[in-house]
Amino acid sequence: MRYLASGLLIAAAILIAIAGSPPRDAEARLTIAPAGLIEGAARIVDGDTIIIADIKIRLHGIDAPESDQLCEDATGKSWKCGLESTRLLTRLTANRTVACRPLGLDNYYRVLASCSANSVDLNAELVRQGLAWAFVKYSSDYVKAETEARAARRGVFQAPTQAPWEFRQRKWQFAASDAPEGCAIKGNVNARGERIYHMPWSRYYGAVRMDESKGKRWFCSESEAIDAGWRPSGAR
Repeated sequence: MRYLASGLLIAAAILIAIAGSPPRDAEARLTIAPAGLIEGAARIVDGDTIIIADIKIRLHGIDAPESDQLCEDATGKSWKCGLESTRLLTRLTANRTVACRPLGLDNYYRVLASCSANSVDLNAELVRQGLAWAFVKYSSDYVKAETEARAARRGVFQAPTQAPWEFRQRKWQFAASDAPEGCAIKGNVNARGERIYHMPWSRYYGAVRMDESKGKRWFCSESEAIDAGWRPSGAR
């Protein structure tokens, strides 16, 4: 994880994040505010990732349930916590300008940022509502919000729940047991010739049929896939 020390590095991070990503929306507009903020309408990828114009932004200091992750409520009933996290972020940003303060880049060149919409701290609100964890491996910024959510037994904290990093690890171990040399990342080549990799917890991982004669490849790490020219799936 790389943290930014100056406005020049912020600009460099934005250029790196955009590079190699074809525009998806000709009407998308990006504003770089004087304070170095990234501002604009946001498209929601999942509960902790958004896109403003063509910049993919990972919400700093939090980790939301994966898109297909299930949790249990206080009665033991299963519910779609990953989907609910995405829905909350969608509601918080709908028809609003989102302002993000870049803090660095992660290992996959996504901009790490604290973001707000209509004066609401999105990172904190997701944790406060029990739909994300404080990602204490990287930051303690949202520990207080998680403590509040746990005390109120909101969302994922109403019952014992597998944290997303544990969920990803379990998915990886299961997939690696059947993958060549334990390299569980699927490097797909779609009908348009786009090279896209899928993690074991990605939504369409199970649908990708591997045929190396068609240019598809297995990867042991995301950095290996990126270095080989593959990009991450938009659906995690």
